[in-house]
Amino acid sequence: QVQLVESGGGSVQAGGSLRLSCAASAYTFNTYCMGWFRQAPGKEREGVALISTYGGSIYADSVKGRFTISKDNAKNTLYLQMNSLKPEDTAMYYCAAADRCGTVVAGKANYWGQGTQVTVSS
Repeated sequence: QVQLVESGGGSVQAGGSLRLSCAASAYTFNTYCMGWFRQAPGKEREGVALISTYGGSIYADSVKGRFTISKDNAKNTLYLQMNSLKPEDTAMYYCAAADRCGTVVAGKANYWGQGTQVTVSS
């Protein structure tokens, strides 16, 4: 069982930055594919970014060039650096983990955090 706990959300003005963190309980953290998802009110959950066990990453088109996903295996922590934030980035952000990246991409990760709220004002 893996527990994921997000932090770092908050309220910022457009153009600002936030860094989200996701602390994982698993000592096998480096064997999991990890991802960030978000869900805005009235909208479906969408994938934001993913990072493989080897460090390869992919991003949603809407955040490319603005967001960076990274991880620190020694700290069992996943990060999402968000720059040049826009009001449309406002959502609850969740981290997720799975044995396979295909599972994460499909939005069917085995483990999910409780979410952290990001609000961007214009």
